[in-house]
Amino acid sequence: MPHLEGLEIPWQELSTEALAGLIEEFITREGTDYGEEEVSHQDKVEGLQRQIRRGEVRIVYDPERASATLMTTAGLARLRNRGAVR
Repeated sequence: MPHLEGLEIPWQELSTEALAGLIEEFITREGTDYGEEEVSHQDKVEGLQRQIRRGEVRIVYDPERASATLMTTAGLARLRNRGAVR
């Protein structure tokens, strides 16, 4: 896992445009394999939006790199245990 120092940002603090941009960037960067079944881009966006609103995926901002990423709650908890995220 790459080094990450950062702060968790509640999704409600982002503008609609900023959240949409972060989701879009994450989906296109990740290139996630959904198995044999094709998943439309819109379905990926909507699924990730639901995960964010349910608290299953969190937004982490790295001030050193001036960038944000999305992380699962479990992944974020592991980083917190190591003291890398507040």
